[in-house]
Amino acid sequence: MTNDQLYPANMGLSPRVVDYVNQIESKMAPSMEVPDCVAEYNQLKVLHAMQENRISEAHFAATTGYGYNDLGRSALEAVYAAIFKAESALVRPQMVSGTHALATALFGNLRPGDTLLSVTGAPYDTLQAVIGIRPTSGSLSEYGIEYRQVDLTAEGGFDYDGIRSALLDFHLNVKMVAIQRSKGYAWRPSFSINQLSELISFIKNINPNVLCMVDNCYGEFVEYKEPIEIGADLAVGSLIKNPGGGLAPAGGYIVGAKSYVEKAANWLTAPGLGMEVGPTLGVTATLMQGLFMAPQVVASSVRGAVLAGAVFKKLGFSVLPDPMDVRTDIVQAIKIGSAEGVLAFCKGIQKASPVDSFVTPEGAPMPGYDHRVIMAAGAFIQGSSIELSADAPLIPPFTVYMQGGLTRHHAKIGVISAMQELTNAGIIQNQ
Repeated sequence: MTNDQLYPANMGLSPRVVDYVNQIESKMAPSMEVPDCVAEYNQLKVLHAMQENRISEAHFAATTGYGYNDLGRSALEAVYAAIFKAESALVRPQMVSGTHALATALFGNLRPGDTLLSVTGAPYDTLQAVIGIRPTSGSLSEYGIEYRQVDLTAEGGFDYDGIRSALLDFHLNVKMVAIQRSKGYAWRPSFSINQLSELISFIKNINPNVLCMVDNCYGEFVEYKEPIEIGADLAVGSLIKNPGGGLAPAGGYIVGAKSYVEKAANWLTAPGLGMEVGPTLGVTATLMQGLFMAPQVVASSVRGAVLAGAVFKKLGFSVLPDPMDVRTDIVQAIKIGSAEGVLAFCKGIQKASPVDSFVTPEGAPMPGYDHRVIMAAGAFIQGSSIELSADAPLIPPFTVYMQGGLTRHHAKIGVISAMQELTNAGIIQNQ
């Protein structure tokens, strides 16, 4: 079938742009096989966890009110614990975002006089308000919990000397180390499981009693292992990212050592109630099915990110990671260089969306951010960044962060559409 037949003129995509992306996709084909190998391994891991926990239709019954004796909730959490090789798991639709899940783990396990140490520099914007880096009512700092950070090196690696110094400073009383796996809105590499393993071993050799918590958002099922398997005490994420498979309507998860997960549960519900309450409201089947689909959806997202990196690198933009790099999450950063370019890119992603494709995204103030942010995502689930999406802080150097794609074909269409809008705006010429 010709490009004209595949992409009719009324879609607004020029044959030159389509051909350009097709040629790069053909050249990148060998490197795109790797996500499929990882996906097959993780698919088997998810399948085995569900089989071992004898998931049945009975687990899909809805509960309301207190949610006492919710068999499906307990079964889902047992499946998560098995997949992540953790002692325990807290998986709840009541956690509305990754930030909420992280806040639950932090407030549940830190006490006045403790210090939280970030070893990956400043945390993601929305978590800064939780910590109190930006003064906010109800933050950790208001509870007398101190915060310190060790910035990454100029090359984007861990500052091991700085980390050692902070851990050995008895005045700080470091109780927990926070590790952000993905790059957030920073121009730095995301961290691989091997890198996290070395870091956590280093920390535990200095002080084995320090809790290591990994913000696992965007990293689930991208590699063969997850953070708990390499020594993390807690790993935290959002169900409307990777593990929800694009089907989870809401929720977050916390996995790790039983005592730490239970403390988080006491904060989410109430001390003494913990994990024993929490109605699932009929979403258990959807959460389970999304989890089952997640390895394949993540693989599609990774393939789309590789293609985006290759296309925009060829067009002369700086990209991170490089298209030939081993992937550690689903995020592709592209340094566009201008606000106009970011707006055009996001317009292209929005036009390629199944929902609200007719909307033109604009930068606007967002809760948890101290600058205008543009977010393009015509998603079935609001804020679902495992679906095709792109967002950017509207500040120099005007870098856009693309992620998601429930199918690799949709991710490709998004890349084509973003390139088309940049071409229409005159930002890309003579490709």
